[in-house]
Amino acid sequence: MAAKDYARTKSRPGALPALLALVLSALPALLGALPAAAQQVRIKDIADVEGVRDNQLVGYGLVVGLNGTGDRLRSAVFTRQSLVGMLERLGVNTRDQERQLDTRNVAAVMVTANLPPFARPGSRIDIAVSALGDATNLTGGVLLVTPLLGADGEVYAVAQGAVATGAISARGAGASITRGVPTAGRIANGAIVEREVPFQLASRDRIRLSLRNPDLTTARRIATAINGAMRGSVAEASDSRTVSVALGGRSPVAFLSQIEQLRVEPDQVARVVIDEASGTIVMGANVRVSTVAIAQGNLTIRVTETPQVSQPNALAGGETVVVPRTQVEVDDQRDRRLGILPRSVTLDELVRGLNSLGVGPRDLITILQAIKAAGALQAELEVR
Repeated sequence: MAAKDYARTKSRPGALPALLALVLSALPALLGALPAAAQQVRIKDIADVEGVRDNQLVGYGLVVGLNGTGDRLRSAVFTRQSLVGMLERLGVNTRDQERQLDTRNVAAVMVTANLPPFARPGSRIDIAVSALGDATNLTGGVLLVTPLLGADGEVYAVAQGAVATGAISARGAGASITRGVPTAGRIANGAIVEREVPFQLASRDRIRLSLRNPDLTTARRIATAINGAMRGSVAEASDSRTVSVALGGRSPVAFLSQIEQLRVEPDQVARVVIDEASGTIVMGANVRVSTVAIAQGNLTIRVTETPQVSQPNALAGGETVVVPRTQVEVDDQRDRRLGILPRSVTLDELVRGLNSLGVGPRDLITILQAIKAAGALQAELEVR
């Protein structure tokens, strides 16, 4: 504003408050026009340290104490043999009368667990218990001592405890009800670690970060963020999944605790994921569509039969007959027009444009597949 304009404005009473009110009213629109701040996340949320990982364990055991809901020993041969072998180890010989065993309080189960990194002997981990035979309910059962093996066949943990299914199952003479899965349960802190997986983090001079979602741009941004925080060239993106970091004599634990708090903006591949079984559609923010025209609609013919009974008067001497009444309705969906999606629309515009056509999730799946076939969908289409 020029000096003379400011003087003229100042000379008029009430002009300055009006000008200030105009600027304040336009401020939200100006702020809305600015680009939104990029969403940054911590490195620890998108990358793992190579070698620091869980190990899967598995074991076979017996659950006892069931209220008649266990395996049928006559059909579950493995349960009968396991029961006989367990009793023999405890000094009870039942092999000669093996065929006379007829209890339904025992169930053969598979026990699985994840051994976390740096788990030391004596620490406890959670386990999952799943029925292997024809048991109908594991509620109230107790898992006997079960060794848990790793991929190398060594015992890394031993499991035992009461099984909690969190399910409800009731059965009567004419009806039954089940809530949840009563043949699978968990035991919190149900296994004791007996052997640790050897991994020395302190003896390394270089560590590698593994991205959970491989992407070249994200890997380069992580390396740039680490180099900027350390004020030196210590990190380098090896490929789309790996970022190699030189420790340079630093403590690995202290160094990792510093860089895992750094924030970067992960890049995202334009992808559309479709689950046809459930009708679920998930689209990323970078999905774009070239100029395309869409028309969707089906011809629906509905035929309704409503027969009516014709009853003559009492003295008319006629007969009672059934008169057919047929109603035919034709819906050619004339209200649905040809819609045009402009070039390079955003995700919000794409969803709004498709919703304006009045299509449901099932029809939307077909439309997206057709757009991809026409070469107008600039994104990966993943159908599951």
